[in-house]
Amino acid sequence: MTKVRMVAAQGGTALIVLMGVGQQALAADPAQRYIAQDQGTVEASSPWQIRVRALEVKSHDSGYVGGIAGSNLSYSDTVTPEFDISYFFTENIAAELILATTYANVDGTGAIGALGNVGKVWILPPTLTLQYHITHFGAFRPYVGAGLNYTVFYNQSVGSADALHVKNTFGAALQVGFDYMVDRHWGINVDVKKLFLEPDFTVKVAGADLKGKAKLDPWLIGAGVTYRF
Repeated sequence: MTKVRMVAAQGGTALIVLMGVGQQALAADPAQRYIAQDQGTVEASSPWQIRVRALEVKSHDSGYVGGIAGSNLSYSDTVTPEFDISYFFTENIAAELILATTYANVDGTGAIGALGNVGKVWILPPTLTLQYHITHFGAFRPYVGAGLNYTVFYNQSVGSADALHVKNTFGAALQVGFDYMVDRHWGINVDVKKLFLEPDFTVKVAGADLKGKAKLDPWLIGAGVTYRF
Protein backbone atom coordinates (compact mmCIF):
# COMPACT_ATOMS: atom_id res chain seq x y z
CA MET A 1 0.00 0.00 0.00
CA THR A 2 2.86 2.33 0.79
CA LYS A 3 4.42 1.64 -2.62
CA VAL A 4 1.13 2.50 -4.34
CA ARG A 5 0.99 5.82 -2.51
CA MET A 6 4.62 6.59 -3.44
CA VAL A 7 3.96 5.86 -7.12
CA ALA A 8 0.84 8.05 -7.10
CA ALA A 9 2.75 10.90 -5.44
CA GLN A 10 5.58 10.63 -7.94
CA GLY A 11 3.09 10.60 -10.83
CA GLY A 12 1.35 13.70 -9.51
CA THR A 13 4.68 15.51 -9.16
CA ALA A 14 5.64 14.62 -12.72
CA LEU A 15 2.29 15.90 -14.01
CA ILE A 16 2.75 19.24 -12.22
CA VAL A 17 6.24 19.60 -13.70
CA LEU A 18 4.99 18.83 -17.22
CA MET A 19 2.16 21.37 -16.85
CA GLY A 20 4.66 24.02 -15.72
CA VAL A 21 6.93 23.32 -18.68
CA GLY A 22 3.99 23.56 -21.08
CA GLN A 23 2.88 26.89 -19.63
CA GLN A 24 6.42 28.29 -19.92
CA ALA A 25 6.61 27.18 -23.57
CA LEU A 26 3.37 29.01 -24.37
CA ALA A 27 4.50 32.15 -22.56
CA ALA A 28 7.81 32.13 -24.43
CA ASP A 29 6.06 32.36 -27.81
CA PRO A 30 4.67 35.89 -28.42
CA ALA A 31 2.31 34.54 -31.07
CA GLN A 32 0.62 32.26 -28.46
CA ARG A 33 -0.66 34.78 -25.90
CA TYR A 34 -3.84 33.50 -24.29
CA ILE A 35 -6.48 34.93 -22.01
CA ALA A 36 -8.67 32.65 -19.85
CA GLN A 37 -12.41 32.89 -20.35
CA ASP A 38 -15.26 32.21 -17.88
CA GLN A 39 -15.73 28.58 -18.89
CA GLY A 40 -12.02 27.79 -18.84
CA THR A 41 -11.60 28.18 -22.60
CA VAL A 42 -8.81 30.32 -24.10
CA GLU A 43 -8.53 32.68 -27.07
CA ALA A 44 -5.43 33.81 -29.00
CA SER A 45 -4.82 37.56 -29.46
CA SER A 46 -4.91 38.88 -33.02
CA PRO A 47 -1.80 40.58 -34.45
CA TRP A 48 -3.99 43.33 -36.02
CA GLN A 49 -4.71 46.68 -34.42
CA ILE A 50 -6.35 49.92 -35.60
CA ARG A 51 -6.46 53.45 -34.24
CA VAL A 52 -8.52 56.58 -34.90
CA ARG A 53 -6.98 59.87 -33.82
CA ALA A 54 -7.56 63.61 -33.96
CA LEU A 55 -4.33 64.92 -35.46
CA GLU A 56 -2.84 68.41 -35.22
CA VAL A 57 -0.38 69.22 -38.02
CA LYS A 58 2.12 71.93 -37.04
CA SER A 59 4.52 72.86 -39.83
CA HIS A 60 7.88 74.58 -39.48
CA ASP A 61 7.62 78.02 -41.13
CA SER A 62 10.65 77.96 -43.37
CA GLY A 63 11.55 77.87 -47.05
CA TYR A 64 12.67 80.13 -49.85
CA VAL A 65 12.17 81.22 -53.43
CA GLY A 66 15.39 80.81 -55.39
CA GLY A 67 17.04 84.04 -56.53
CA ILE A 68 15.20 86.25 -54.02
CA ALA A 69 17.39 87.05 -51.03
CA GLY A 70 15.57 87.11 -47.70
CA SER A 71 12.51 85.26 -49.04
CA ASN A 72 10.68 82.98 -46.64
CA LEU A 73 7.47 80.95 -46.44
CA SER A 74 4.93 80.13 -43.75
CA TYR A 75 2.19 77.49 -43.66
CA SER A 76 -1.14 77.17 -41.87
CA ASP A 77 -1.56 74.61 -39.07
CA THR A 78 -4.55 72.27 -39.24
CA VAL A 79 -6.45 69.61 -37.29
CA THR A 80 -7.64 66.53 -39.18
CA PRO A 81 -8.85 62.96 -38.52
CA GLU A 82 -6.27 60.19 -38.91
CA PHE A 83 -6.58 56.41 -39.26
CA ASP A 84 -3.82 53.83 -38.88
CA ILE A 85 -3.39 50.07 -39.12
CA SER A 86 -0.78 48.10 -37.15
CA TYR A 87 0.47 44.53 -37.48
CA PHE A 88 2.36 42.92 -34.57
CA PHE A 89 5.07 40.51 -35.70
CA THR A 90 5.79 39.79 -32.02
CA GLU A 91 4.53 41.26 -28.75
CA ASN A 92 7.17 44.02 -29.04
CA ILE A 93 7.71 44.60 -32.78
CA ALA A 94 5.00 46.11 -34.98
CA ALA A 95 4.61 47.92 -38.30
CA GLU A 96 2.17 50.83 -38.56
CA LEU A 97 0.68 52.46 -41.67
CA ILE A 98 -0.60 55.98 -41.03
CA LEU A 99 -3.27 57.49 -43.27
CA ALA A 100 -4.55 61.07 -43.17
CA THR A 101 -5.02 64.06 -45.43
CA THR A 102 -5.05 67.80 -44.77
CA TYR A 103 -4.23 71.10 -46.46
CA ALA A 104 -1.79 73.98 -46.06
CA ASN A 105 -2.09 77.61 -47.04
CA VAL A 106 1.29 78.86 -48.28
CA ASP A 107 2.15 82.50 -47.48
CA GLY A 108 5.11 84.58 -48.51
CA THR A 109 7.09 86.28 -45.73
CA GLY A 110 10.33 88.24 -45.48
CA ALA A 111 11.33 89.75 -48.83
CA ILE A 112 8.20 88.29 -50.49
CA GLY A 113 5.78 89.24 -47.72
CA ALA A 114 3.89 91.52 -50.11
CA LEU A 115 2.66 88.44 -51.99
CA GLY A 116 0.50 87.39 -49.04
CA ASN A 117 -1.17 84.06 -49.74
CA VAL A 118 0.76 82.36 -52.57
CA GLY A 119 -1.59 79.39 -52.82
CA LYS A 120 -3.11 76.35 -51.15
CA VAL A 121 -2.21 72.65 -51.44
CA TRP A 122 -3.80 69.47 -50.15
CA ILE A 123 -1.41 66.97 -48.59
CA LEU A 124 -1.63 63.16 -48.46
CA PRO A 125 1.31 61.84 -46.38
CA PRO A 126 1.05 58.02 -45.98
CA THR A 127 3.76 56.97 -43.52
CA LEU A 128 5.04 53.50 -42.65
CA THR A 129 6.92 53.05 -39.36
CA LEU A 130 8.54 50.11 -37.60
CA GLN A 131 7.88 50.28 -33.87
CA TYR A 132 9.23 48.81 -30.64
CA HIS A 133 6.59 48.44 -27.90
CA ILE A 134 7.59 48.19 -24.23
CA THR A 135 5.33 45.69 -22.45
CA HIS A 136 6.67 45.67 -18.86
CA PHE A 137 4.26 48.28 -17.45
CA GLY A 138 0.93 46.45 -17.54
CA ALA A 139 -1.83 48.49 -19.19
CA PHE A 140 0.60 51.34 -19.99
CA ARG A 141 2.45 50.49 -23.22
CA PRO A 142 4.89 53.10 -24.58
CA TYR A 143 6.55 52.72 -27.97
CA VAL A 144 9.06 54.35 -30.31
CA GLY A 145 9.22 54.10 -34.08
CA ALA A 146 11.01 55.20 -37.23
CA GLY A 147 10.11 54.90 -40.87
CA LEU A 148 9.51 56.39 -44.29
CA ASN A 149 6.99 58.90 -45.59
CA TYR A 150 5.88 59.65 -49.14
CA THR A 151 3.84 62.83 -49.45
CA VAL A 152 1.51 63.58 -52.36
CA PHE A 153 0.48 67.20 -52.99
CA TYR A 154 -2.84 67.49 -54.83
CA ASN A 155 -5.65 69.98 -55.56
CA GLN A 156 -3.10 72.78 -55.73
CA SER A 157 -4.61 76.22 -56.20
CA VAL A 158 -3.12 79.70 -56.48
CA GLY A 159 -3.59 82.88 -54.50
CA SER A 160 -1.38 85.81 -55.47
CA ALA A 161 0.79 83.56 -57.67
CA ASP A 162 -0.03 82.87 -61.32
CA ALA A 163 0.85 79.18 -60.92
CA LEU A 164 2.08 76.88 -58.16
CA HIS A 165 3.28 73.28 -58.26
CA VAL A 166 4.66 71.51 -55.17
CA LYS A 167 6.42 68.25 -56.06
CA ASN A 168 5.71 64.91 -54.37
CA THR A 169 8.58 63.78 -52.18
CA PHE A 170 9.94 61.16 -49.77
CA GLY A 171 10.90 61.93 -46.18
CA ALA A 172 11.98 60.23 -42.97
CA ALA A 173 9.70 59.87 -39.93
CA LEU A 174 10.31 59.50 -36.19
CA GLN A 175 7.62 58.55 -33.69
CA VAL A 176 6.98 58.22 -29.96
CA GLY A 177 3.74 57.46 -28.14
CA PHE A 178 1.84 55.19 -25.79
CA ASP A 179 -1.33 53.15 -25.45
CA TYR A 180 -3.18 52.78 -22.17
CA MET A 181 -5.27 49.62 -22.50
CA VAL A 182 -8.61 49.82 -20.70
CA ASP A 183 -9.29 46.15 -21.42
CA ARG A 184 -8.06 43.44 -23.79
CA HIS A 185 -9.40 45.24 -26.89
CA TRP A 186 -9.81 48.96 -26.15
CA GLY A 187 -7.24 51.58 -25.26
CA ILE A 188 -6.43 55.28 -25.27
CA ASN A 189 -3.57 56.47 -27.49
CA VAL A 190 -1.30 59.54 -27.55
CA ASP A 191 1.18 59.80 -30.42
CA VAL A 192 3.75 62.32 -31.68
CA LYS A 193 5.50 62.08 -35.05
CA LYS A 194 8.11 64.25 -36.73
CA LEU A 195 8.23 64.21 -40.54
CA PHE A 196 11.30 65.50 -42.35
CA LEU A 197 9.56 66.92 -45.39
CA GLU A 198 11.15 69.52 -47.68
CA PRO A 199 9.56 69.39 -51.15
CA ASP A 200 10.74 71.41 -54.14
CA PHE A 201 8.23 73.67 -55.86
CA THR A 202 7.87 75.90 -58.90
CA VAL A 203 5.89 79.12 -58.87
CA LYS A 204 5.05 81.77 -61.47
CA VAL A 205 4.78 85.33 -60.17
CA ALA A 206 4.26 88.36 -62.47
CA GLY A 207 5.16 86.19 -65.45
CA ALA A 208 8.47 85.01 -63.96
CA ASP A 209 9.06 81.27 -63.45
CA LEU A 210 10.78 80.66 -60.11
CA LYS A 211 11.86 77.59 -58.12
CA GLY A 212 12.26 77.05 -54.41
CA LYS A 213 12.03 74.70 -51.45
CA ALA A 214 9.25 74.47 -48.86
CA LYS A 215 10.74 73.32 -45.55
CA LEU A 216 7.57 71.98 -43.96
CA ASP A 217 9.10 69.45 -41.50
CA PRO A 218 5.78 69.09 -39.63
CA TRP A 219 5.01 67.76 -36.16
CA LEU A 220 1.99 65.46 -36.11
CA ILE A 221 0.44 65.43 -32.63
CA GLY A 222 -2.42 63.00 -32.16
CA ALA A 223 -4.74 61.54 -29.53
CA GLY A 224 -7.44 58.95 -29.97
CA VAL A 225 -8.69 55.41 -29.49
CA THR A 226 -6.95 52.05 -30.01
CA TYR A 227 -8.73 48.80 -30.85
CA ARG A 228 -6.86 45.46 -30.76
CA PHE A 229 -8.63 42.61 -32.54
